[in-house]
Amino acid sequence: MTPILFIDRDGTLIEEPADFQIDAYEKIRFVRGCIPALLKLRDAGYQFVIVSNQDGLGTDKYPQASFDGPNDLMLQIFESQGIGFREVLVDGSWPEENKITRKPGIGLVLHYLQDRSIDWKRSAMVGDRETDMKFADNLRIRGFQLKTPQFGGQWDWAGIAHELADAPRRAVVQRDTKETRIRVEVDLDRVTDPAINTGLPFFDHMLEQIGKHGGFALDIRSDGDLHIDEHHTVEDTGLALGQALREALGDKRGIGRYGFTLPMDETLATAALDFSGRPYFVFDGEFKRERVGDLPTELVPHFFRSLCDASGLNLNLSVHGDNDHHKVEACFKSLARALRQAIRREGAELPSTKGAL
Repeated sequence: MTPILFIDRDGTLIEEPADFQIDAYEKIRFVRGCIPALLKLRDAGYQFVIVSNQDGLGTDKYPQASFDGPNDLMLQIFESQGIGFREVLVDGSWPEENKITRKPGIGLVLHYLQDRSIDWKRSAMVGDRETDMKFADNLRIRGFQLKTPQFGGQWDWAGIAHELADAPRRAVVQRDTKETRIRVEVDLDRVTDPAINTGLPFFDHMLEQIGKHGGFALDIRSDGDLHIDEHHTVEDTGLALGQALREALGDKRGIGRYGFTLPMDETLATAALDFSGRPYFVFDGEFKRERVGDLPTELVPHFFRSLCDASGLNLNLSVHGDNDHHKVEACFKSLARALRQAIRREGAELPSTKGAL
């Protein structure tokens, strides 16, 4: 899925002169910070579409040639810096004509609404006028109004790039069945103490290891049929957590992807994982005890399998030692440390030769 950044031209990419008409080469002045911001957004996977109102374009008051020369030069300069535009869409009508192709109307971009490859949740509009914000509202995407002396606004290009390219990776999953009601919230870019309540204290303690040693905010609330047994609570928690991780990671651009061997006294646990999108789980280990605390040991590998199924995770987990408490805890800690490595942002590139994960 590709996010689109729709961009106004005058006052947004190039400064708007006093007469509001860029009809000469000497009037071209780029808005401060737009080129570094666009490069950052390009590297984050965005494509750019210019949508511009040009009053009376093609008339004697604003000949087409007067527009084309400066506009072509602007595009050439952007291209020389590695910035290309998917389309340049221009409406030349007058405001009193009220054409659907004139912003805030969306007539010029109707064909984008049929494109299923567009990530509308991440798409946005940047402009300097209120009409640009109304255009964003009409498309049901986020709008950023640049701060200018003429029209107000509160954003600069650096702030817009940070907000869109470095957007916190969050997800909230509510999973309700006849057997359990589970809510999982993750924020992969915030560190805080985990908050866990599943009704199984030892399981809570293990899940806390994932948030603490994984280095991300984790909140899990579960209300399950523990009067029957622990199976549904453990399984569905794994599924809900896996789904939350998958949603928070999005297209996985910039992540480390892979990841940990961890000792715990006499125990050694290894978690080798890959956010490949292809769920697979291999477990190498045995437990002598039927339970550790209130957690049946047979459900330990079952939890990790559920997590893999829902997150699209490939996990090879092995554990060896004498103390089952240590072995279970080492499994969760090694997974957490592997997650910490895998979800860490290392740039903006997609870590795959296939072009998708």
